Amino acid sequence: MDAHLRELRYFVATAEEATVTAAAARLFVSQPALSKQLRALERRLGFDLFERLPRGLTLTSQGSVLLPVAREVLAAWDRGYAEARAAAHPNQLVVGMQTAVGRDLQRPAVERFRAALPGWTVSLRLVGWDDPTAGLADGTSDVAFVWLPISADFATRVLITEPRWVALPTQHPLADRPSVPFELLLDEPFVALPAAAGPLRDFWLAVDARSGPPVVAAEATAADEVLELVTAGVGIALLAEGNTGLYQRPGLVCRPVPDLPPAELAVAWRRTDNRDAVRAFLNSIQP
Repeated sequence: MDAHLRELRYFVATAEEATVTAAAARLFVSQPALSKQLRALERRLGFDLFERLPRGLTLTSQGSVLLPVAREVLAAWDRGYAEARAAAHPNQLVVGMQTAVGRDLQRPAVERFRAALPGWTVSLRLVGWDDPTAGLADGTSDVAFVWLPISADFATRVLITEPRWVALPTQHPLADRPSVPFELLLDEPFVALPAAAGPLRDFWLAVDARSGPPVVAAEATAADEVLELVTAGVGIALLAEGNTGLYQRPGLVCRPVPDLPPAELAVAWRRTDNRDAVRAFLNSIQP
């Protein structure tokens, strides 16, 4: 009987989190979809992996046997995939990002990396918000600049912590305020990241600061799309303070939202990727 790698990742994450809710958040999938995939895997295996309890999950005896095997398979695949990809593009490091990085991080890091590893090149890759890992999950990026939260499957180091601001069209009634309390934005229509962004979508909608669901007027997969929709008056959006300067445009104003927790920009990498080039780039980043 064959199992897909995605199913093994779902199984391992659920075993480690002990609840479907926590595992779904970690994996950036919906809870119903994760439960369905686990049940399908169990049917094909012919035995249960979990005992469903009122307050969570516990591994069955079969699940306990399979868990270390699944971990070994996933680790071996991740190592093999990274090595195979490196063989196809020797001496090239791909750096993923979700927005323009700026903040005097990217250029000095690339210069230090090239000095440490002469002959290597750095390829910068902009990835849509529908992949909150910026290419790490599917192996198309080696390291990435990401906004937290991100799945716990990836290692991260916070580089910058910035207040959250709100982007408004210039004609918006709140545009003349020096700052905007979040309570004044609760009923406003928002431009959201796609559902595939999972907890990252919730963060930029400030779901934790609400007592009810947000009003979502539109979805966008890139920063430019978000701000075009805001400028057009479709909705408003939260963004990090540093991005207010990077994405200036006519018809748009940005104001601080002082009562929200700040945003965190981090560098992320696969925990199992210990290649010298990855380590060299991480050591080159100095916030």
